[in-house]
Amino acid sequence: MIPRYSRPEMVSIWEPATKFRIWYEIEAHACDAMADLGVIPRENAEAVWKAKDVEFDVARIDEIEAVTKHDVIAFLTHLAEHVGAEEARFVHQGMTSSDVLDTCFNVQLVRASDILIKDLEGLLAALKRRAYEHKDTVRIGRSHGIHAEPTTMGLTFARFYAEMDRNLSRMRDARAEIATGAISGAVGTFANIDPRVEEHVCDKLGLVPEPISTQVIPRDRHAAFFATLGVIASSIENVAIEIRHMQRTEVLEGAEFFSMGQKGSSAMPHKKNPVLTENLTGLARMVRSAVIPAMENVALWHERDISHSSVERMIGPDATITLDFALVRLTGVIDKMLVFPENMLENMNKFPGLVMSQRVLLALTQAGVSREDAYTYVQRNALKVWEHRTDFKEELLNDADVRKALSAEEIEEKFDLGYHTKHVDTIFARVFGE
Repeated sequence: MIPRYSRPEMVSIWEPATKFRIWYEIEAHACDAMADLGVIPRENAEAVWKAKDVEFDVARIDEIEAVTKHDVIAFLTHLAEHVGAEEARFVHQGMTSSDVLDTCFNVQLVRASDILIKDLEGLLAALKRRAYEHKDTVRIGRSHGIHAEPTTMGLTFARFYAEMDRNLSRMRDARAEIATGAISGAVGTFANIDPRVEEHVCDKLGLVPEPISTQVIPRDRHAAFFATLGVIASSIENVAIEIRHMQRTEVLEGAEFFSMGQKGSSAMPHKKNPVLTENLTGLARMVRSAVIPAMENVALWHERDISHSSVERMIGPDATITLDFALVRLTGVIDKMLVFPENMLENMNKFPGLVMSQRVLLALTQAGVSREDAYTYVQRNALKVWEHRTDFKEELLNDADVRKALSAEEIEEKFDLGYHTKHVDTIFARVFGE
């Protein structure tokens, strides 16, 4: 992943030095378990722990791999250089490379999950704060991009909060599903290694044993994991698109914070562009691009092939690093986002009173007018407002058919904004549980 869209804590999970440290811990814990079972001498298991403070030489491992063409063998050779060939002769006893690779990959995904869960919790806190801040800030709701009926900015933030709260649950579930390990040997039968070794290693690494593996951990788990990342990315884009719309010059109901010294365009000094949310839209596309390859990794030949390996070497770091960056960036956007209530009211009144058409329609039907006739009366007056920017209420007051059914007072009452916000507290209680 490129540094521009990376944060150090997540990047460190995927660094070669971290990977080799996890490999070492898998092998060392496996030796402990085998010594407990009397399979290997205790002194050999203890000798492996002599390397516990070693910083494994990535360049040296790469040098060995250039000859062996096998990354795990290269690592084991390097480990023996630190522990001693005789002392290390029982390392990897009865194990296969996938025992190390798959268990390590899942440890990395669990650690990445913990960061992403923390990111989501931070985003939820920001959305909740802004939702309560603007609970009663009225703005126009839109369907098909067209003015519909009044809502509030607080409800917009609350809607995004609820979506991200679902994503938090999904991320926790994905973490639980991916937190398995396998130390089951060739083709997963435990023929050459006791299942209790797997139980011990998994316990030490915070995993649970895979109920049944082949020579690899089943990839439906990983497909579900990356699908979850893709859903979260889509939710990020959902929020970003709303903010991008709000920042359009002819809308300007909200905007990204524009810092002192920031420049919007190399050519036009007046520009304030929604660069952060546009960037989030692009990052969401990249995270989602990992989903299909992860799905395709589920189907492997027999007990093992490595067609999934090259895919995961890329999508593991790229998807988690990108999503981590995007979640933190979106949290910053929400925290600092500018909201313009006056512009919201001005936009809503561009076609005066038009957004109250449904209230008038319902009032006419309740007054005894057929729905078909009521719709005709309301629509013909609404079209005058569309075409001539007249006042919808005045048009209704001057419509003889409407006045036969509704008094001036009854028409006036249908233009009360409070009617549309009377259940905001109920919705907030559902979303925030307060």
